[in-house]
Amino acid sequence: MDRRTFLKAACLLGASAFLGTYRTELVSALEMAETKIVWLHGAECTGCTESLLNGGDPDVIAALSALNTKLAYHETLLAGQGIFVDDKPANNAELNSEILVDELITEGNYILVVEGAIPNGPNGSGRFFVVGDRTFKELFAKAAGNASAILAVGTCAAYGGINSASSAIAQLTDYRGVAFKGADSSGGMLRELGINKPVINIPGCPAHPDWILLTLSAVVLGKIKVPSDLPSVLDRYGRPRAYFDEDVHDECPRHEYYERDEFDTEIGGHKCLLKLGCKGKHANADCSIRKWNGGASMCVQAGSPCIACVEPGFPDSSRPFYQPGSGSSLEGDSHSSDSDEGDSYEKYSRDKSSDYRKIRRDD
Repeated sequence: MDRRTFLKAACLLGASAFLGTYRTELVSALEMAETKIVWLHGAECTGCTESLLNGGDPDVIAALSALNTKLAYHETLLAGQGIFVDDKPANNAELNSEILVDELITEGNYILVVEGAIPNGPNGSGRFFVVGDRTFKELFAKAAGNASAILAVGTCAAYGGINSASSAIAQLTDYRGVAFKGADSSGGMLRELGINKPVINIPGCPAHPDWILLTLSAVVLGKIKVPSDLPSVLDRYGRPRAYFDEDVHDECPRHEYYERDEFDTEIGGHKCLLKLGCKGKHANADCSIRKWNGGASMCVQAGSPCIACVEPGFPDSSRPFYQPGSGSSLEGDSHSSDSDEGDSYEKYSRDKSSDYRKIRRDD
């Protein structure tokens, strides 16, 4: 199966259907050495891991087994944690996760998955997040330097996410994504550290389990060759185009009400949620087609306006929540200033006949 066929199938099918349909090809392709994954947790809520574990069909163990992949290190799932004696890691890798991760990093030849933002503050020290006897910034630098490829899972790891939202201490904490800070590709932690490594961003708050598993599949099977294929398969924000190339709005199950100018003004209705602050026009993801919870539903179907959680500027670009407002575009330039948030609904109405996607994706 060539790359084009693989990506098309991955886009159309969920992880379960894909792994089942192409089982023979997977077995044949995976007659090779086992792939290791080192999964680090920065500043986050562990929601992306929860999302992956709740994928259910296939469950994460079955999926990784099908891919002949070993989840060698994952802080949330490890039983043995750090043991220190006289301020030094004690015992061995079987009983001490601090020793385990260092040994895995030294061995190399692994895919690094990062979940959560990386604090650079205060003053470049990274000491707003300390794991054991070292900062997460230090651990990330060590792991990134020896990784064969990096996946930034979730909006926090990809762009900084909620941790980097505007606040009185945002400049002091200085949270970064792996390769981006918001929409700025020059502000990521890799650039700060002077490390040049290929990165695939899988944003979302949380990320869909299919996005994670299918991207891992593509990398492990060599259907996406890292780094040579990345310029053609990723968008300008490092996201796989297969999953992040359509507006949530276009295939929204409430789209017919938008076309008829029928809008809900209170939570709990069944019409278009634009007047309740839906940012589906500003969200690039296939949620409306792929859906969540085993393909059963999605945020908008459950009655919640889309908050564009996959975008680099989230959450600031989506504010105010549950109120009419355009938010900032994923390109980082605002479609409306703070002063004209109130009339953004009227702007949407005037623009709805235009091809909005072409405007936003014009490179």
